[in-house]
Formats: sequence, C-alpha cells, structure tokens
Amino acid sequence: MKRAPVTRWTLAFLAALPLLASCGKKEKAATYRTAAVEKGDLEITVLSTGTVGPKNQLEIKPSVSGRVEKLLIAEGAYVRKGQVLAQLSSNERAALLDAARAQGAEETAQWEDLYKPTSLLAPLSGLIIALNVVPGQMVSTGDALMVMSDHLIVRAQVDETDLAQVKVGQKATLTLDAYPESPAPASVRRIAFQSKLVNNVTTYEVEVWPEKVPTFMRSGMTANVLFQVAKKEGILLLPSEAIQQRGGKTLAFMAPLDPEGKPAPQPIQIGLTDGKRTEVLEGLKEGDKVSIRSFSASSGSSVGTNPFMPQRPGARSTRTGGGNNRGGNR
Repeated sequence: MKRAPVTRWTLAFLAALPLLASCGKKEKAATYRTAAVEKGDLEITVLSTGTVGPKNQLEIKPSVSGRVEKLLIAEGAYVRKGQVLAQLSSNERAALLDAARAQGAEETAQWEDLYKPTSLLAPLSGLIIALNVVPGQMVSTGDALMVMSDHLIVRAQVDETDLAQVKVGQKATLTLDAYPESPAPASVRRIAFQSKLVNNVTTYEVEVWPEKVPTFMRSGMTANVLFQVAKKEGILLLPSEAIQQRGGKTLAFMAPLDPEGKPAPQPIQIGLTDGKRTEVLEGLKEGDKVSIRSFSASSGSSVGTNPFMPQRPGARSTRTGGGNNRGGNR
C-alpha cells in the first residue's frame, strides 16, 4: 500500500495540536481571603530541654574513722557553712564507750563528758541531696557520708541554629516535666564555648538558674526551658502569609479587590515575627483589610515570594527570624 506524502499542511497541523489542547483547558481562577490588621502582643521564644543538677556537687567525708553517733540533718535539708551535720566517735572513743556501757550509765556519762565526739561540719552552704549513712554505722575517712550541692540549676542543650538568640542574663522560664503546672522564672548564667554532638545535632550547653529553687525540684529531673528572645505589646500585627517580596520590596495586598479583580499592592515595613504573625512598622494601620491569596497547584501564574511560608519544591529556602521559633512558642 502506498503511504500518503507528508505535506507542509500536515506538519503545521501537528505543530498546532498542543496549542489546541491547551485552549480546551480553563486555568483555575485565583481565590483570596481577607485578614485584618490588628493590635496585639508578640513574643519570640526559643524552646529547649535540659536536666536539673547541682552547679557544684561535693561529697562530705569524715576526718576520722569510727562510728556515726548522731545525724543532725535530713536529706533535702538546706544547711549553712560551718553547721554541725553529724557527730562521730573515733575508733578509740567508740571502744571506750562500749566498755563503759558495760559498767553502767554513770560510767558511760563520765566517759562521754571526758571524751567529746568529733563534729562533721558543712564545708559550704547548700542542699543535702544524698545521705549515705545511718547512726551506728562504722565509717572510714574514704567514705562519702553525704552529698551536697550549692545550687540546683538546669543545663539545657541549645541547637547551634538558635544559639544567637540566647544571651547571658536573658530571662527564661523553667517547667519541670513532673510539675508542668508550676513554671519557675529563671535566667541564663553561662553559655558553653565547647559544643556537643547530640543525636547528630551540634548543641551548646546553657546553664539556667532559677530565681528561687522550688521545693519540689530534684536533681536529675527533666525540664523544658523557654528563652524569652523578644516581646512587644500593643503592636500592629498581620498574618505572615499576607506578606510578599517582589522586586526587593515588602508588600501587602489591600482588600477589597481593584476593578480588575486583583488586590492592590501596598509597600510596608515589618519588624518582629514569630512565623505566624508579623509586626507592621509602616504602611498599614489598625483595621486595614488585606488579601491573602489561596495558592493552587493547577495555577500557572507567577506570584511573589512569601519569606515566611514554605516555598515550592526545588526552590531555595530562606531562613527568617521566625524560623528559629518553631511555631512562635518553641
């Protein structure tokens, strides 16, 4: 069978097929919703976790080997430097008292008055966090009778990407997992210079001191630390998704739509952001209405970049101040 010749008209028809197919499809119209510029409060925070522990931990050991006669404090007690914690008998005194008790109460009282016990003193002020002996127990000079700490603090692990937001002296709030209803005010006292690798993430240890150690705080507890980065009250706020970057300008789009059915761009200046809401410094006033475009996967129109929202696959992400906050209350 003879094949029909391919003419220029056939080639033109084939080239026009994609155009004809596209004409049969209707592009989905852009949709908008409206949001208002409102006054409110904005707080930027960084959230981390840490463990309660003593700033300095000290084991208290006796100066003589012998027997513990009396314990004058209990575990969890706060003691002052120089306070008597326990009384001990040296091996010689313990042997003499045991022999005197066999003679009777009068003989025992005479030797107790003549041969005084050795006092165990607190080397510094702090909290007794462990008590390892009981009265009557024999001990040596190498035994740690009790453990004390000078101050309970929280050592928090802060991601390196958030470290720039944390400063010495900065206010923070501690919340223990065991007592979530009782947050405690605190402040940053020290930021480590050496990093640590935790679950393949580079972190830095930050020491957070409670202003007043809660009575229920115990060494080893897990704590959440909320670092207060910035806070403003009574400022103009706009949903971050309403902000676009076009041609190096920061824009919001006013509502209602213009006669052509499109929102009018309005240059603005912005300040703090928590990722969800952004402070408006100039360009808008309280009560102004702005349009927020609803993006569609089928829409082929070009739009500006929103610096606060995830970009399309393949686009290079831009980190903003709100990104460190993880939803505004990290």
